[in-house]
Amino acid sequence: MSLYTAGGVSSLPAIHGLNDDRIKLLVNGMQITSACANHMNPALSYAAPSNVAAIGVSSGLTPVSTGGDSIAGTISVSSPDPVFAEPGKTRTSGSVSAFYRSVNNGSSLAANAAVASDTVSLAYSGTQDKADSYKDGHGNLVRDTLYKSLNQEVTVATRRGDDLLVVRAGLQSIPYQGFVNQYMDMVGNQGKSLNADYRAHFGWGKLDTRIYWQDTRHEMGFFTPEKTGSMPMNTHGKDVGYALKAELPLSQRDTLRIGNEFHGFTLDDWWPPVAGSMMMSPSSYLNINNGRRDVYSLYGEMESKWDARWSSVLGVRGEQVRMDTGAVQSYGCGMMCAADTAAAMAFNAASRARTDNNINLGAVAHYQADPSARYTFGYTRKVRSPNLYERYTWGQSQMAMNMTGWFGDANGYVGNLNLKPEVAHTLSATGEWGDPDVRQLALTGYHTRVQNYIGVNQLGTYVSGGSTFARLQFANQDARIYGVDVSGKTRLWDIGHSTGQLKALAGWTRGVRTDTGGSLYHVMPFHAQVTLQQTVSAWTNALEVQYAAGKHNVDTTRFEPETPAYTLVNLRTAYERGRVRFDFGVENLFNKFYYLPLGGVDYADWKAEGKSGQIAPVAGMGRSINAGLTVKL
Repeated sequence: MSLYTAGGVSSLPAIHGLNDDRIKLLVNGMQITSACANHMNPALSYAAPSNVAAIGVSSGLTPVSTGGDSIAGTISVSSPDPVFAEPGKTRTSGSVSAFYRSVNNGSSLAANAAVASDTVSLAYSGTQDKADSYKDGHGNLVRDTLYKSLNQEVTVATRRGDDLLVVRAGLQSIPYQGFVNQYMDMVGNQGKSLNADYRAHFGWGKLDTRIYWQDTRHEMGFFTPEKTGSMPMNTHGKDVGYALKAELPLSQRDTLRIGNEFHGFTLDDWWPPVAGSMMMSPSSYLNINNGRRDVYSLYGEMESKWDARWSSVLGVRGEQVRMDTGAVQSYGCGMMCAADTAAAMAFNAASRARTDNNINLGAVAHYQADPSARYTFGYTRKVRSPNLYERYTWGQSQMAMNMTGWFGDANGYVGNLNLKPEVAHTLSATGEWGDPDVRQLALTGYHTRVQNYIGVNQLGTYVSGGSTFARLQFANQDARIYGVDVSGKTRLWDIGHSTGQLKALAGWTRGVRTDTGGSLYHVMPFHAQVTLQQTVSAWTNALEVQYAAGKHNVDTTRFEPETPAYTLVNLRTAYERGRVRFDFGVENLFNKFYYLPLGGVDYADWKAEGKSGQIAPVAGMGRSINAGLTVKL
C-alpha cells in the first residue's frame, strides 16, 4: 500500500493504485466515512498512533466476510485488547511516552493507564500530536503542513468465561490542520464515537456482535498566514451501524461464516455566507443537504480444509446501497451566482434517490506443496457504489467546483447523478517459499479489470498564473490495473547475543483506462525498500534504503505532474531495558531533495508566491532527527 499526501494526520491510503473509499477502512471494527468534500477527516485520522496494537492490510483476494462496498481491499486498525488480572487479584499498568521530530518541530505526547480485576477492565489512553510546517531537502519551508491533533479513548470490558464485552468511547479534536495541496484547510474537527463489541461462545460456534456510532463536526477555512483567505465551510456527518457475524464449525473439514451488517451515513455540508462578500452571500450555500447513504449487507463464506495440502475459501456477499439527498441552493448572489443557481434548480428538479444492488464473490485456494512452499490463487468480484460527493455535488461555478476533490491536484470537480457502481474482477496468485525464521521469499502477481471505474471527464480548462487547471466531472469508465509485489528476508548471522537480518520489498503497479489507454491518476511508480537490522542484547539497530522510480505514467486529463526518481537513507536505533525504551533515528540522512509521487501539487507555495509560473509537485521532508522515550509505570 501507499499514501496520498493530505494533512499531517489525514493521509489517504491506496492499495495497488486504488485509494480511499475504494478501500474498506475499519477502526476497531467501525466504519467511519469522510465527512468533508476534501476528505480531510478520513477514517484512519481517528486512530491515534500511540493507541494502535495491530494493523491488518488485506489486498487482492479479500474474503467477503471482511470486504464489502470496496474494490481494493481492507485496512483494519485495532487498539490494544483489554487485559485482565489473575483470579482474586488486581492488575494495574500504564505508560507515558514522548517523541520529537526536528524536520517540523513535531512533538507527540501519550499516556495510558489501566486497572483490572479478573472480570472487569478499565483503560484510558490520551495523545497529543503537534507539528509546524516541515522543511524540504533544500531547507525551504513547505508551507501549510502544520497540524495539531488530540485523541482520547476510554475502554470498559467485562468477561465471563470465554465471552467478552468491550465498550470503547472516543473523543477527537483537531483544532487545525494544513493541507498543502488543497484550496482550504481544516480549522476544526470534533469526533465522538461509541463502539460496543460482544463476543460469545456457544455449543454450535462463535457469535460476534458489534454496534457503533460516530458523530463528526468539521469546519474548513483558513488559519495561518502561510495560506490566507475567508470562506467558511461546515459539515456534520453521522455514522451508525452494526455487524453480526457467526462462525459455525460444520465438520472437521468445513467452517461456515455468515453475517449481516448495516452501515448508515448522513451528511450535511453547507457554506455560511461571508459578510460583505458579493459572491458568497446573502444565503448559505447548501452543498449536500440531508444526504443519506445506507448499506445493507448479508454474506456467507465457507472455509474448507480438503486434506493436508489443499484448502479453500468460497463466499458470496449481497449488498443494497440506498442513497438520497435533499434540495440545495446557491449563495443567491444574483448574476454572479447565475451558474450555481441554474445548477441548483436543475439538481432539485431531478430524481435523486438511487438504489444499487451489488453482488460480491470470492473463490480462493491454498496449496501447501511442502513445509517450505505455499501457493495461493483465486478470483474475486468486488463492487463499490459511489460516495455522496461523487453522486451529489452539483455546483458549476469554478469556485464551487474547486471546493470538491480529495485528489490534491487543484482541479475542480462536480458530481454525476448517473454514476453506476464500480465492479472489479481480480485474478491474483502468490507463492511463498522458505522458512520464515531463516529465509523467506514471497511473490504476488495480480490483474484487476474494473467496469464502471469512477474516473473523470474533462468539461473544460482554465489558466491561472502560469498553470493550466481542469474542470472535471465524475464519470464511469473502464480500467485495468496489474502489477507485482515482492518481499523477502534472510538471516545473515546469529552469533552470541547478536543477530542480523536483511529485509526487502518491492512493488510495481500499472493502471490504465482501457478505452483511451491513458494512465490512471496517482498510481505509485516502482518502489523498493531494503532494511539491514541488527539486534544486540537490548539494542535494535536498522539501516534502511528506500527507492522510488521516476513517475512518468501520469493522468494528463488532470494535468498530473511527473516526478523524478529518488533514494533515501534512514537510520534507527532503539534501546529497551526494564520499563524504559529509548528510540533515536535520522530520516533522510543525506537531506535529499525529492518530490512525492503521490503528493499532488503544492498549491500553498504557489499561492503564496503570487500564483505565477508552473505549479510544482509537493516536495518531501528533508533530514529529520527523531528521538523518543517511553516509560512503563
